Parts: sequence; C-alpha cells; structure tokens
Amino acid sequence: MAALTLENVTYTYRNSPRPAVADVSCEFEAGTLYAVIGPSGSGKSTLLSMLAGLDLPTSGDVLLGTEPIRSLDLDRYRRESVSMIFQAFQLFPLLTVTENVCYPMELVGKKPGEAVPRAKELLSEVGITEEEMRRFPANLSGGQQQRVAIARALASGAKIMLADEPTGNLDVENTVLVMEILKRLASEQGYCVIVVTHDSEVADAADVVFRMTDGRLTRVR
Repeated sequence: MAALTLENVTYTYRNSPRPAVADVSCEFEAGTLYAVIGPSGSGKSTLLSMLAGLDLPTSGDVLLGTEPIRSLDLDRYRRESVSMIFQAFQLFPLLTVTENVCYPMELVGKKPGEAVPRAKELLSEVGITEEEMRRFPANLSGGQQQRVAIARALASGAKIMLADEPTGNLDVENTVLVMEILKRLASEQGYCVIVVTHDSEVADAADVVFRMTDGRLTRVR
C-alpha cells in the first residue's frame, strides 16, 4: 500500500487564471527516496504543501493510506504522520541542539527523561557529536544544522519525510552527506522520503524522479 497517494489533485490559487497543480495522480511508497524537479513556478512547492497538509486540494484528494487527509485532524497529521526539512533549517535559535530534537517529542507528551536519550541517539545517528549536541544552532555549520534538522524530523516518529530544497544552502560535501542519510532512511528504515529540488545531483541520488512542468507531474525515472 502506498504511504501517500494523490488522486486527480488540482490546486488553484484565488484569482489565478490557471491551476498551480493540475490533475496530478501518483503514489509515494515506503522505502523509497523520491525527487521532484522542475523550474521555479512549476508547482513543486504547492505540491509539497498539500502533501504536508498545509493546503488542501481545490479538487481531488491526498490520501494517507486509504484515508483522505481532508477528513483527518490536520494538526495531528502534521505532528505524527509527516515531518518536514527545510532549506533554511528552521531550528530554534535559543534552544540547544539536543533541545531542538526533543521538541517534537515533548509535543506528544514525552517526558525529558525519555526524550533526551532518544534525541541524543538520533543526533548520533546523523553524525553529531556529544559536544555539538550542547551547542546552539548558530554555532554549527550549515551541514551540521541540516543534520540536526533531519534528527528533529525523525524525532516525531513520522515515517513520511518531506524535504524542501534540503541541500540548497550546503556545499557539495555536505550535500552528499545529507543525501546519503536520506537514502539510508528510505532503504534501510522504510521511510517514504520526498525531496523537492533544483539540484540534478540530488535527483541522481533518488530512486524515483518526477518532473513538474506547468503544474503537471511526469515520472522521468
């Protein structure tokens, strides 16, 4: 069964003459790393926003398993079913690295005694040292911050990971490292990872590649 399914999904912004996403149908499965490529304005970010439950389709449905997400508690969906990674990292500047990763666990009621060891375990898995865990985000490199952001996304327990240009602020070495982590999460831990990107090297690392053009999605690999 697909983790997420789009059935004839269309999204039109108010006062827009044409849809940003036009009659898209596809499936995203667990254990797979996907890349969605395409020029600016092609509809990639709008598509990701609907997958994240931040917007609902004008017509058609996004399904979590067999359930249309419009019928779900969307706050809970965003908290428990999907997690997001952003180009600008979006870490809390006044929280330490460990506290940033604890945050999504605390939202669902985990006590510090449970959240802190799990946060450290996740940070270690993405290559963050004990000393770095005590730092604030501003005292880390861009590559380190993005790895912290991945650990925070994992802390939610969601098995669907959505990434919006996750390597856009990284150099080549850190881009490779981040993509290796995302690929490992898909292939070894069964995550459904969907990456929106302009970077052809990022797309090359994906198992499946879709191209978005004028709101329409086509599988290219």
